[in-house]
Amino acid sequence: MAENIVLFTSESVTEGHPDKVCDQIADHILDEALRQDRSARIACEVCATTGLVLVMGEFTLDGYIDIPTVVRRTVKEIGYTDANFGFDYKTCAVLTTIDEQSPDISQGVTRALEARENAEHDRASEVGAGDQGMMFGYATNETPEYMPLPIVLSHRLAKRLAEARKSGELAYLRPDGKAQVTVAYRGDKPLYVACVVVSAQHDPGVDQTVLKRDILEKVIRPIVGAGLMRPDTDIYVNPTGKFEIGGPQGDSGLTGRKIIVDTYGGMCPHGGGSFSGKDPTKVDRSASYYARYVCKNLVAAGLCERVQLQVAYAIGKARPVSLNLDAFGTERYPLAVLYRAVETVFDFRPYAIIEALSLQNPIYADTAAYGHFGRADFPWEATDKTDALESAVKKILNP
Repeated sequence: MAENIVLFTSESVTEGHPDKVCDQIADHILDEALRQDRSARIACEVCATTGLVLVMGEFTLDGYIDIPTVVRRTVKEIGYTDANFGFDYKTCAVLTTIDEQSPDISQGVTRALEARENAEHDRASEVGAGDQGMMFGYATNETPEYMPLPIVLSHRLAKRLAEARKSGELAYLRPDGKAQVTVAYRGDKPLYVACVVVSAQHDPGVDQTVLKRDILEKVIRPIVGAGLMRPDTDIYVNPTGKFEIGGPQGDSGLTGRKIIVDTYGGMCPHGGGSFSGKDPTKVDRSASYYARYVCKNLVAAGLCERVQLQVAYAIGKARPVSLNLDAFGTERYPLAVLYRAVETVFDFRPYAIIEALSLQNPIYADTAAYGHFGRADFPWEATDKTDALESAVKKILNP
């Protein structure tokens, strides 16, 4: 390996991957709950296997969700429409086991510790965090999306597989699939793609030579591009030899089992909490979105080239117990200045996060495949706080 060159790999999966099927079902159910009751408390877990979907969790809402209908509609939209796939929307059984949210948890979310201890408090101190834990945000200027290049390319490849299947361009493809991209870096700067792995589920009997040629010419080359490909870039397509059995028939699925795919492709730590199926009082989800929002605005403002933020909460408490900011030596000003600017501009209390990002709207189904970050249509991807951050920095430096 050339001196000072390091390799970093990320992966993505298609919407037909069994774990992603479960994530999408959970978030479609969450959206349906929020359409009926913006204050719904939802913790939805889904698992799937051959011919079966199990939906479980804790739901508290003013309304009723026809869960089997939501499940079957979601499975159909993904593309499991044929019983020959071993899993399809018409014949799969749908089982449910649902309880209300625990009153022990609910009391801390409904009335935060700060509100209980201080009679004079503002509205944002009313809502406590729905769980303890730590969440991470990240941003980098190495791509227009402010995301690491390996996960950006992996998502594009996985999405391209689904597009080629749904359009009929590669009609022999089936819904399941994976993509993995290895990028060579010198320092923080991406140089080229060293390796691409694509595993695409397909109809029985497809000629592997034809499939590999099609995937290379119609999926990999259009996405990765000549500027990043090299003559010695390693490319592997269906390295097992075939991929006919897939989806929940090939491997059971479960919500929250693709959390690195959902976030930054492993480029920064992960707190461990999944996103899908959780309403925004669950800081696993909302605080992760907010941390991304903070980091993206810091980089977009030119205050650093890349940055990672950890935020941690205690269940039932509104304010976080800690913030940790790391700009990896790329900061324009001392980290202490950036800390103060962040604390001036951003309010990390759950109610404030929910209001700032409009998180009680039914926006979650679209997040459940191809990543929660780096997609401009989500509110946490806005860069509307750059001016406020720059102003805060100036006031700190020149009080």
